[in-house]
Amino acid sequence: MDKLVAELKDKLIDVLNLQGVTPADFDENAQLVGGPLGIDSIDVLEMVVMVEKEYGIAINNQEIGEKVFSSLTSLAAYIKSHSPDSSS
Repeated sequence: MDKLVAELKDKLIDVLNLQGVTPADFDENAQLVGGPLGIDSIDVLEMVVMVEKEYGIAINNQEIGEKVFSSLTSLAAYIKSHSPDSSS
């Protein structure tokens, strides 16, 4: 899952245009939305689109979205457990 977390850091920096942010700036367990990186509800929409486009996973429920986007670790775990490519 470490590989997925590293991949997500790069994708989020790119998709959200987080200027001046490096993968090292992400704390995998820190609050993602409303946390130290300044990710807000508009950014969540962009993340939802990215997850659907890149991983084939739809997040179309606000309650699920709040849990999924609570931290980078929870996002990676959700993608891993719901991935159509997952062999587990």
